[in-house]
Amino acid sequence: MRCCKDLLRALLCSLLLVALAAQAADISAGNPQLTVSEDGYAVAADFNINFNTSLEEAVNKGVVLYFAADFELSRSRWYWFDEQIVRRSRTVQLSYHALTRQYRLSTGALHQSYPTLDDALRVLSHLRNWQVLDKSQVKGDQRYLAGLRMRLDLTQMAKTFQVSALANRDWNLSSDWLRWSFTPAEAAHSATSPQTMTGVPAAAPYAGFPATLPPVNGEPTIPANGEAK
Repeated sequence: MRCCKDLLRALLCSLLLVALAAQAADISAGNPQLTVSEDGYAVAADFNINFNTSLEEAVNKGVVLYFAADFELSRSRWYWFDEQIVRRSRTVQLSYHALTRQYRLSTGALHQSYPTLDDALRVLSHLRNWQVLDKSQVKGDQRYLAGLRMRLDLTQMAKTFQVSALANRDWNLSSDWLRWSFTPAEAAHSATSPQTMTGVPAAAPYAGFPATLPPVNGEPTIPANGEAK
């Protein structure tokens, strides 16, 4: 009898762990591209953004969430610390407007509304044509290490809300750094070749609102404007 109780207890614990894992919020990143643009180099990537119940309820109650995309480029040096070439960060706000019953993505003065949270997250998950480098900042034959991540930036929220959010694991939402090697000369060659650097289709050349935040039935992207250097 006791053996059966122990087995039942172990089974219940396993089911509880599975349920908690299913509710966990996380972000994962993939398909990075750093390609030649008119003024330099632009980054693109795809993110998988999973919300938990706490985040969904917060958004539906009017709490604005700030998602920051961070990019960095460095060059290895055998005789000293790695050289930091550039760091960039850009924020997109996710909010819910009860009057229109729509979700909104905003960056600076630009915004676009969507009927469901899933629609808004799908657009947020596709980063496209973010200008992160000038051509003068890199040398064609040098090899660099690029890094990209997305995170929920709690520091931009109201101070009274930060205290409880920082102590709550449900609000700890960030992807790992996605890192890949980058050589400007190879990127220039890829720009004239049918294949992209990562073998995925090149991003459409959006430039300016509203094309940067299209309706859900269009190409979903995060806008290229509104970055903070």
